[in-house]
Amino acid sequence: MTATPILGIETSCDETAAAVVGRDRSGAPVILANVVLSQVAEHAAFGGVVPEIAARAHVEALDGIVRAAMADAGLSFGDLAAVAATTGPGLVGGLIVGAMTGKAIAAARGLPFIAVNHLEGHALTPRLTDRLDYPYLLLLVSGGHTQILLVRGLGAYERWGTTIDDALGEAFDKTAKLLQLPQPGGPNVERRAAAGDATRFALPRPLRGEARLDFSFSGLKTALRQAAEAAAPLSDGDVADLCASFQAAAADSLADRTRRALERFRTEFPDLADPVLAVAGGVAANRAIRAALEAEAAKAGVRLVAPPAALCTDNAAMIAYAGLERFEAGLVDGLEAPVRSRWPLDAGAVPLVGFGRRGAKA
Repeated sequence: MTATPILGIETSCDETAAAVVGRDRSGAPVILANVVLSQVAEHAAFGGVVPEIAARAHVEALDGIVRAAMADAGLSFGDLAAVAATTGPGLVGGLIVGAMTGKAIAAARGLPFIAVNHLEGHALTPRLTDRLDYPYLLLLVSGGHTQILLVRGLGAYERWGTTIDDALGEAFDKTAKLLQLPQPGGPNVERRAAAGDATRFALPRPLRGEARLDFSFSGLKTALRQAAEAAAPLSDGDVADLCASFQAAAADSLADRTRRALERFRTEFPDLADPVLAVAGGVAANRAIRAALEAEAAKAGVRLVAPPAALCTDNAAMIAYAGLERFEAGLVDGLEAPVRSRWPLDAGAVPLVGFGRRGAKA
């Protein structure tokens, strides 16, 4: 039997997910089951995720998703070593559903419960899919977060840069909404961009060339809106060109910020035998962005680790694996572990001036 199988539960936004991850005889992590139910249809009419609808959908689906994951893994609850669930950051209603389900299973079976930070799940996913040691540089790009982090070790994360306004995934979603594309926004913008001319609209690359490692996408989003208004009424070709121009600007911005972060990383860790730039989060599934990051990694002489697209978007395999690492380190939680709408990986980070509580809590 696979060693230390962990059941993971993910309900932080609009995916209801359960997975089982353990280790094979060589000690490598192995995904025994990974079941994800999307709520895209439930939210399609609203142009975005409605928290109350998401929480209700989790309640209705989660028990069945957990049963399906256990069946796929070929395990009974008695075979598990522990239960892990996302307890933040995210939508509180959904977090409560997942956390309470995980705690109930743990209590009923006498198993340890592990409260997992959703962002830590993303941060550790490269170690689930590839062999790499600490430390490594991480670019986390998702609907709610755009950050550059130094991953020193389990639970040891140092934020080098973050967005000062919108996350890139949010900017993709708002672009889709502006151009009347269906949700999820990111994949649909990428799909339309494939047929577009990325040079037609001159969109800005915010903070390009600055020494700081932060990101900004609100100006890019505003410039896109102004370009769309000037070109209205929009044809299919206009929409494709706008998508392509936006995606190119986003990829260039990420590449510029990442280039500077890699310079710092190589300076601070000149003797690493296998320097790695890892990318995680839903936006990491975008092929144009991956290509831009591959080019920067190659120029810096580091290995790019980008998990498969299915493990970049929200899933429970990453939660189960983060739970596995924490379980093996003796980091378990009581059933009183709270859910948190905000839960930074780097709690000691200095807040960004003018960014309010989100500077420290995003």
